[in-house]
Amino acid sequence: MTKTIKQISLFSENKPGRLAKIADVLGKEKINIRAFTIAESGDFGIVRLVVDYPEKAHDVLKREGFTVSETDVIGVEINDEPGSMKDIAELFAEGNINIDYAYAFIGRNQKAILIVRVSDLESALDFLKNKGVSLLEINDLL
Repeated sequence: MTKTIKQISLFSENKPGRLAKIADVLGKEKINIRAFTIAESGDFGIVRLVVDYPEKAHDVLKREGFTVSETDVIGVEINDEPGSMKDIAELFAEGNINIDYAYAFIGRNQKAILIVRVSDLESALDFLKNKGVSLLEINDLL
């Protein structure tokens, strides 16, 4: 499998200071957070992170007592201009690619970066590659 990004997901209590603890643990290990999102569900939440050293982040967070996992996600580079999200969303629809969740940020080269978790990773990668979509790896985000 090529052109995927390892995402770190961790289950955390929804209370003040938890994100600070996560950031502190990673910062002490010189692990840079490139993107993150938080989805809450009552007293708990899921923090999803794209970091420069995902395996190391997984190990340190687990050692610190967090419930943590790694997931392969797709990083898509799109133009940072009106209509770009519509274009990529239509492309996903055309390929019958179901998006489980997504989050976005602006990359260093002023392009928008969309991080996407899909139901069928291999099919999505093949379709997007054949359509000429710019797929990213973690090194593209550093």
